[in-house]
Amino acid sequence: MPQKRFIRSLILTVVLAVCLCSVACRSVDAHNTTQSTLPCSLFVPTAEQQTQSLSAHSAILLEMSSGETVYQKNADERMPMASTTKIMTALVALENSELSRVVTVSPDAVGVEGSSIYLFAGERITMEDLLYALLLSSANDAAAAIAIELGGSIEGFADMMNGRAAQMGLENTHFTNPHGLYDEQHYTTARELAAIAREAMQNVTFASIVSTYKRTAPMTDADGARLFVNHNKLLRGYEGACGIKTGYTKKSGRCLVSCAERDGLAFLCVTLDAPDDWRDHAAMLDHGFSLYENKTLCSSGELKFTLPVISGEQNSVSVANVDDVRSVIPKGEIEPEIVIELPRFVFADVKQGQILGYAVYKLDGKEVARCPLVAQYSVQRKIYNKRILGIFG
Repeated sequence: MPQKRFIRSLILTVVLAVCLCSVACRSVDAHNTTQSTLPCSLFVPTAEQQTQSLSAHSAILLEMSSGETVYQKNADERMPMASTTKIMTALVALENSELSRVVTVSPDAVGVEGSSIYLFAGERITMEDLLYALLLSSANDAAAAIAIELGGSIEGFADMMNGRAAQMGLENTHFTNPHGLYDEQHYTTARELAAIAREAMQNVTFASIVSTYKRTAPMTDADGARLFVNHNKLLRGYEGACGIKTGYTKKSGRCLVSCAERDGLAFLCVTLDAPDDWRDHAAMLDHGFSLYENKTLCSSGELKFTLPVISGEQNSVSVANVDDVRSVIPKGEIEPEIVIELPRFVFADVKQGQILGYAVYKLDGKEVARCPLVAQYSVQRKIYNKRILGIFG
């Protein structure tokens, strides 16, 4: 009898476990129908599966070094961009002003709708502090102050922004203001906003500002100081996050541009009209890091060749790569092919460290890395005896 009770108890436990597993599977399905075929043991979706359920209306993920598109969703649809506008505002300001420039705040920059650091007319403030206010606190009055200082007016600065966009070859981006307050003629696409952000991140000052969590700025014409706190939650909650800008208006919805770097890999992510943008970006960035690696293709000195030298005191010279060769490539791909670009011979003089050719790495016909091949030592021109030359003269 005890044995029969034990067997019945064991059967009941198994049945109960199966039922609970079934309920759990249905719970997962109710939140994400794309996971309906997953076995019960896989409750956590992969990075790729998470990107399939993004909340964003429009999105794109780029690999930073190459600019290659890793993921996209409605990436070429024109959309309002809210305060992510300020990426271009900051880029234009950095390219047209010194950080130490002192700006006298125009009355037209005071009391601008939305986020503000409460500038007052006639206040003097440095361009550097205005940029921190712009990119950390998303201050619309700081945007207006920058625009009026550099463009003479909001409209004049918008012309500068549009000129910079045209210089970048952007065809679906147009600015009417420096802060992103809604206007029907103020728009971009996820793809082109990513291009603007990628360009801006090449600017060392811009990259430093957007990776800053908080900054205190003493007031020039009054006692006290202002505290600027970055609105980008990813800086505190996502490993490797290094920027860059949030945005929101009722008509644009939540907009976000982010960047993260790990082990020499960097990805840039844009979402427009994304109710769950923080999760969207974490999923997209995870997706990028799961697909790529920063791989060493060749170690320093591994590539060695000998070139004939004409009219030299030595008949040849050794060439090699000085540095490691690294490249961001997809995981699991075949090894890149290497093409050696060297002449059949060189003429003396040859200087140590002189670049004599290149090692070019290609994947599917596309160049992924290029490494200079340099002379390992000098070879001087051979000086011939004049008497000997006279015999043939």
